[in-house]
Amino acid sequence: MATKRGFIYILSNKSRSVLYIGVTSDLLQRIHQHRIGSGSSFTKRYNLRYPIYYEEYKSITKAIEREKQLKNWERTWKLDLIREVNPTLDDIWTDIIANNR
Repeated sequence: MATKRGFIYILSNKSRSVLYIGVTSDLLQRIHQHRIGSGSSFTKRYNLRYPIYYEEYKSITKAIEREKQLKNWERTWKLDLIREVNPTLDDIWTDIIANNR
């Protein structure tokens, strides 16, 4: 049986004032759910529809471990991590579509 890959992702709102870290085995589907407002109640309440960062793992277990680690980080550390690959905190939805089909 093949191990399911996993992803951690970070969403934000339009003004980038709130960050949300999630984990999934299907990045395209999960981000799409958030974008149309059927993700978690927290993301819906704060309009967190803009993916600004993600990481891929060979197993969902590793992704869950990373999610737990990142959720314990300070906001500034998270922003530093994101800015390493996305300096202007752009919405990377189109990149996710292109890279995960």
